[in-house]
Amino acid sequence: MELDKDQIRKVFAKDLTEVFITIGIVAALVYMSVRIFAPFMGLVLWGLILAVTLYPLHQRLAGRIGGRQGRAATLLVLAGLLLIGIPTAMLGSSFASRVQDVNQALQNETIQIPAPAKSVAEWPLVGEKAYKVWSQASTNLPALVRKAQPQLKEFSKKMLEIVASTAGGVFMFLGSLIIAGIMMAYGKSGAQAMSRIICRVAGKEKGPGFYSLSTATIRSVAMGVVGVAFIQALLLGVGFMAAGIPGAGVLAILVLIIGILQLPALLVSLPAIAYLWWAGGDSTMMSIVFTVYLLVAGAADNVLKPLLLGRGVDAPMPIILLGALGGMVSAGLIGLFGGAVILALGYVIFMAWVAEGDDEPCEPTATGEPDAPAAIE
Repeated sequence: MELDKDQIRKVFAKDLTEVFITIGIVAALVYMSVRIFAPFMGLVLWGLILAVTLYPLHQRLAGRIGGRQGRAATLLVLAGLLLIGIPTAMLGSSFASRVQDVNQALQNETIQIPAPAKSVAEWPLVGEKAYKVWSQASTNLPALVRKAQPQLKEFSKKMLEIVASTAGGVFMFLGSLIIAGIMMAYGKSGAQAMSRIICRVAGKEKGPGFYSLSTATIRSVAMGVVGVAFIQALLLGVGFMAAGIPGAGVLAILVLIIGILQLPALLVSLPAIAYLWWAGGDSTMMSIVFTVYLLVAGAADNVLKPLLLGRGVDAPMPIILLGALGGMVSAGLIGLFGGAVILALGYVIFMAWVAEGDDEPCEPTATGEPDAPAAIE
């Protein structure tokens, strides 16, 4: 009997040692793989999001050119690079040229600022201070620049950081677009592999539903958040240019960023309307037309977002919106998509658990309370 116990202990110790060694090797392999893949994580995730979003368009384009997946992906990538890369390069060149001109004018002391109107002093909260600073800038700009030099240095430093971050984000997006093109070219095999992975994790019964929910949520967020922001930026950019408002391109990009951050575009359109009336125009009727147009375009997200966000998704639109906002706060712009997917999956899993919990659903009575038992001991 003692011999049997010793043999059992030896076998158990041997098996336990092998298990620990196997777990250690797997954990080390996973850790090293994550460390190696980490620098490309954001790029690949953005590529995956773009590929999932553009895949239906890619399939329609491939159907028109004889089912050539690679050629359709190449055409989409080239179109994206042209539509995004060329305007970005033109805007960056214009912005750099404008900054250089302003810097040169400041050094030569040739910049001229008109005197403010007396109505500026009547602005609420900041009117008197704005009128004082504006008047000093119109009469003695070099003295004002020397006085505010520390603040200007700090402001220019932050602006350079923002410009560098924006440029890096644009280049990252363009690189992600190329990766998305490669993914779309091999979309069928990639979709099968991803479906197999999700089925392996969630099971063969629920896996296909989770796969469909994930792809539909990503496309819904892309259309309901990014798509609406892009449409608003385009509408307002055209309105700014037609109304003759300075910096129309910069304001349009600001509208795009504000829209992605889920802030109202009226934050940009209302000051533009105020400038339109303050600067004056040749025709009061045209000012009224531009005012109505900018108001409607600035509030268009209130109509477009309910139509596009959550479309084709089992989870309600507020769940998608909350997931997108929470994900963006916690993980940045890429969390906009990840948060919506995770919260939508969590909602569907929870509601499925609730539905499976009771064979007979508990229906409320007319008073809104569950039926009470006949007697309570």
